[in-house]
Amino acid sequence: MARFDLSEPELAAYRPEVAEPDDFDAFWCETLADSRAVDALIRRTPVDCGLTLVHVDDVVFPGYAGDPVHAWLVVPRGADGPLPAVVEFVGYGRGRGLPFERLHWPVAGFAQLIVDTRGQGSTWGTGGSTPDPHGAGPAASGFLTRGVEDPATHYYRRVFTDAARAVDAARTMPEIDPARIAVTGNSQGGAIAIAAAGLSDGLVAALPTAPILAHVRRTVGLTDTDPHAEIARYLSVHRGADEQVFRTLSYLDGVNFARRATAPALFGAGLMDTVAPPSGVYAAANHWRGGAEVIGYPWNGHEGGEGVHWQRQLAWLRARTDAGAATASTRNFRTTIAP
Repeated sequence: MARFDLSEPELAAYRPEVAEPDDFDAFWCETLADSRAVDALIRRTPVDCGLTLVHVDDVVFPGYAGDPVHAWLVVPRGADGPLPAVVEFVGYGRGRGLPFERLHWPVAGFAQLIVDTRGQGSTWGTGGSTPDPHGAGPAASGFLTRGVEDPATHYYRRVFTDAARAVDAARTMPEIDPARIAVTGNSQGGAIAIAAAGLSDGLVAALPTAPILAHVRRTVGLTDTDPHAEIARYLSVHRGADEQVFRTLSYLDGVNFARRATAPALFGAGLMDTVAPPSGVYAAANHWRGGAEVIGYPWNGHEGGEGVHWQRQLAWLRARTDAGAATASTRNFRTTIAP
């Protein structure tokens, strides 16, 4: 693995022009309004998974078009609520897994909603529970080109709507303080967290790490690693479809959601990451409306800072949830390169 992207000083200042469709806001407002108009209940079922220090519910909430989406709600047992909460989205190809696999936020005193990704859960991990009942046209392997002929049919339109509806669902839960909800995720989960932050008002924070689907026009072709390479493979067969493909993807680009995200953000980036190239991560962070800090790990790839980065996330988020609101200073753009 070798350095292939911009230098650290260039990344810190990187704020490129990124194509944004004129009807971006109208598209997403209509999408969310249609899904929120579907009358569906949130269902919760207690799960006994042998854990004595946390309580676990299997949650089913209405996502895109009212489709049922599964999640785990994990709450510290006996904690006084309502609690600050983290809505977490998972990586590419995996599902929500089993509830005892991700206990770091609940044991730190947060409620945690771990959201399944529709149609995924069979590539790695311990599985998922949410089907995707909507079809799509010809696609390359993976998920990035499913429905790429039109933003209305793209797979991630449904996934990103599910994410916003997950935040909606969390706000109805008595264990959760609706004014202290953060979103987080790594890789695909980071991309979903960015979309959730751009589509949801009133979040206390966002913590995306190594997000894919940011500054897509640059990252496709910059790296030959999946999942962005799926788009290149699609275009190698569907010659001449570039304009339509990148128009569709502009509705899903993390930079365009970042421009609308009002909560402060803490990003993580591996500066040798060939899956989520750092220039894409910094492009989203440096366009972040609510102000963003990036912790860059100079000698890491897609694994980024791992547990070290979570410790930094915890301290950063506690400072904001304990205060109940972000301070004005978080609106300044800051960049930190980890030692």
